[in-house]
Amino acid sequence: MGKPTGFKEYPRHPVPYRKPSVRVDDFLEIFTASEEQHLGQQGARCMDCGVPFCQSNNGCPIDNLIPEWNDLVYNGRWKDALDRLHKTNNFPEFTGRTCPAPCEGACVLGIIEPPVTIKNIENAIIDRGFEEGWVTANPPQTRTGKRVAIVGSGPSGLAAAAQLNKVGHQVTVYERADRIGGLLMYGIPNMKLDKGVVARRVNLLKEEGVTFVTCAHVGKKEDFETGHMTQIMEERGCEMQYVDPQRLLDENDAVLLATGATRSFDPTGRCPGRDLEGIHLAMDFLTRNTKSLLDSKLENGQYISAEGKNVIVIGGGDTGADCIGTSLRHGCQSVVNFELLDKPPAERRDDNPWPQWPRVFRVDYSHAEAEEKFGSDPRNYQILTKEYVGDGDGHLTAVRTVEIDWSTPTPGGPPWTEVKGTEKEWPADLVFLATGFVGPEKTVGEMLGVEMQNPRGNWETFQAQHGEFATNVEGVFAAGDCRRGQSLVVWAINEGRGAARSVDMYLQGSSSLPAPGITMGTAVTANA
Repeated sequence: MGKPTGFKEYPRHPVPYRKPSVRVDDFLEIFTASEEQHLGQQGARCMDCGVPFCQSNNGCPIDNLIPEWNDLVYNGRWKDALDRLHKTNNFPEFTGRTCPAPCEGACVLGIIEPPVTIKNIENAIIDRGFEEGWVTANPPQTRTGKRVAIVGSGPSGLAAAAQLNKVGHQVTVYERADRIGGLLMYGIPNMKLDKGVVARRVNLLKEEGVTFVTCAHVGKKEDFETGHMTQIMEERGCEMQYVDPQRLLDENDAVLLATGATRSFDPTGRCPGRDLEGIHLAMDFLTRNTKSLLDSKLENGQYISAEGKNVIVIGGGDTGADCIGTSLRHGCQSVVNFELLDKPPAERRDDNPWPQWPRVFRVDYSHAEAEEKFGSDPRNYQILTKEYVGDGDGHLTAVRTVEIDWSTPTPGGPPWTEVKGTEKEWPADLVFLATGFVGPEKTVGEMLGVEMQNPRGNWETFQAQHGEFATNVEGVFAAGDCRRGQSLVVWAINEGRGAARSVDMYLQGSSSLPAPGITMGTAVTANA
């Protein structure tokens, strides 16, 4: 497992991002390459720890063989490392770029020293695999004659498609956007995940025999008779085609719902002024920006521009950080981030012991960029939005807030109290709501008769047990965010792989596909 004394000899040195002052001027990936010697040293830090908690239920949801490929990189056996990586992960180029790395939070070395740079090594392995031509299409030699329809082409749907195709089933993936990838394509900005990286993997799946159908409206036919569908077609840049969910079930041997959790949560919905022009859902902002970037390098103007605007992002996490980074690249006048929670500590608290995900203060890529440009971190903690202020003509001009105190709950009310005398008005031309999601759009499930579940109070998802992924409807399965709620890309891959095994067993009576090794009850939801 690496060099026996490596963790004593080599300090942790993550592969750096490009300089904030440089990368903020473009939408190219923020990552830099690293020399083989550097990565070998970082792999050498992996300890012979006996029980690798990086692979435990607090570590990697897809059971990546982390110590094995760390050792292989240390020994210069990169192609072998790639083989080990692909045994558990269909898309390491996605997780290596976007995963918050719960594996590093559970690293045994992390008890006494900074953990191994697992994420950097993973990303380097797959990038080298593509550079060397080791990653090639591998279509199945035989077909089973079984047909599977997958609704949704995000990481869960793609992982399921890859696995089901591997064992010989004919898989068709339906996507309502004009490009395949779901969250990977339009939910994550280009500077974190270049869309050429997504397209490269999709093209491999096509070569292996997976069929993709874009601009597919799987839902109610009545939507085509409204102006709403015309607007959707214009936004997606393609002529939508109608797909009846029941026809999918009738014409296929199984249907997998992997539609994501796309119903946004808006905690400011009742605030005065919520209908003012200038307030947008974060995902709408990010999606329009990426589509315009891909279609025309932003020249068509079909996006929400933050150029010269005072921007407020409500909500932390990855989506909030991405809104900050995108606004900076537009050339915003200012950017402020409101977080309802208190500021995380610099080190783990006693109630957050290893190997749990460390809930500590972090500086994401866009926070560093904002500090570089404006001289301070954009985040403001324990801030509650109270009112949106307009100019009298329907346009947003400011946001009124109050500070809250989490140590004193309100009797019969929220778990905080408002701090008197802390009211403040912030100038704002644009507000982006990065406040999470409450589950999938229900139409497809309702049309098929799929029952819902409510595991987290205000969440509502398709009912299907993790490990089985079967709904109450014969032949219909559900996986990913539409089943578990908003979560990480790596958890979506876990669910897609697990659902593929369940579908294969349903169709064939047995399956050679691996089972997911972690139960939902022990899910890591870092930044979810």
